[in-house]
Amino acid sequence: CHTSGMLTPNGKEYAQKIPREELTHLILKLLQAWKEPLFHFNQHIEHHQQLPDDSLSKAKQISNMVHELKTGVEKVTEKMQSMGIISNSLNGMASSEGTGLSISNEANMMSDSDFIHCFRRDSNKVQSYLKILKCRIMPENSC
Repeated sequence: CHTSGMLTPNGKEYAQKIPREELTHLILKLLQAWKEPLFHFNQHIEHHQQLPDDSLSKAKQISNMVHELKTGVEKVTEKMQSMGIISNSLNGMASSEGTGLSISNEANMMSDSDFIHCFRRDSNKVQSYLKILKCRIMPENSC
């Protein structure tokens, strides 16, 4: 996976020990790391005429969801900064320069099944990290 070089906590208990700001930054890094590969994956899928329209639609839907999720996390980050929950040190960290990751052709050259496996792995991480972050920010949700 092209994100294998990113240091991410293994397991919920380790992720819970990461400060909010670092966890937010990690979520943004993971989402940003998938922006370009998903774009190329969509292009690749569109050129496969033998694929059913449903598969094409799903690929576009996944890409759109990642974009919307990244935008949502950025808005939440801004709100957290304005409330003083986290510092402003995350400004600009959602850009590709801020991720510390250079997207190589590795992501673009993966087989479709490997690509989906890696995407599922990272999306599960993002989902877990978001749940942890939500529980820290809004403990009234009885997490």
